[in-house]
Amino acid sequence: MRLDETTLPVYAKGAAILGAGGGGSTRPGLLAALETVEEKGPVEVISLDDVPDDELIVPAGLMGSPNVSQEKLGNPEMGAWMRDILERETGKRVCAFMPAEIAGQNALAPVIWGAHTGLPVVDADGMGRAFPEAQMFSMNVAGVSPSPSALIDERGHKVMLRNLDALRHERCARSMVVAFGGSAGNALYVCTGAQARTAVIAGSVTRALRIGQVLADAPADRIRALLDHLGGQVIITGKVSDIERHTSGGFVRGHALIDGVGVDSGRLVRIEIQNENLIVLEEGGVLVSVPDIITLLDTQTGDVIFTETIRYGQRGTLVAFPSPDIWRTPEGLALVAPRAFGYDFDYEPLELLTLSRNGEER
Repeated sequence: MRLDETTLPVYAKGAAILGAGGGGSTRPGLLAALETVEEKGPVEVISLDDVPDDELIVPAGLMGSPNVSQEKLGNPEMGAWMRDILERETGKRVCAFMPAEIAGQNALAPVIWGAHTGLPVVDADGMGRAFPEAQMFSMNVAGVSPSPSALIDERGHKVMLRNLDALRHERCARSMVVAFGGSAGNALYVCTGAQARTAVIAGSVTRALRIGQVLADAPADRIRALLDHLGGQVIITGKVSDIERHTSGGFVRGHALIDGVGVDSGRLVRIEIQNENLIVLEEGGVLVSVPDIITLLDTQTGDVIFTETIRYGQRGTLVAFPSPDIWRTPEGLALVAPRAFGYDFDYEPLELLTLSRNGEER
């Protein structure tokens, strides 16, 4: 399988859906990726089984505020800089890139870096969606260290982080990203093929491609076709009536209010945001929360409305669908449940919340 001018737009649409509103808008990343494959040729996507046991996979993406990454464009040479510094640090050969998260612009950055280095992209990622913090990776659940980790900005400034646990890595790397201007390339949880086979979420690239193809093939109601494919549900259809958003500490934080229309008239829900859509509240009650995936779609087109592009007056359909299984385990929930983000309630699966709220599935 290859990512080229035909498959990249399909892949980008699927990655946007999985990103829970985060990972950065796919528009600049897709344009850059299309230009790159036109110049350098398609990027090969390989299975985890194709990676030698003792060679390195580099999970990589952009760390920082999605607001900043829309204006502070990266450098296609960042992938080569990551590869070189990590090979010197570890003494091992880097054989492939992997999306750190299969989400938005971060799903596309490794494609650009792979094209410029001649390296393939592994059909996997570290989250199966997007989360905002560096400890929230499947590799952390599996006991893989996030360091050595490389932070690199578009001018080629490089920082190597060593001997850090996941929480300390998040704090140190986040501080460096702020110093780098709010966004930087990050290669972390670098692992061998043998490690990756028991630590990452396999099949993420092909999953994004399948989702994108479902949207492309839908004859009319794209949102319904998407939800049927993902086993998801509509939370509310309405209009954005308020948006409060600010960049702080390397994150986009804030909330959005959606006033219901049509069958949802009279309802008002609030989306809590930290780079991604985290929690949906109605009348003080929880409708759905992380780790389940919450995505706001344009009601007319079915396109994703990213957290940094939500605007007053937009007509949107808020949907949710189940997270990857790893995040519903006790080990996963310790890292990504609502309490990990400072909310004082426990996670309940989307299916149970919907049943208890409506008496039957929506």
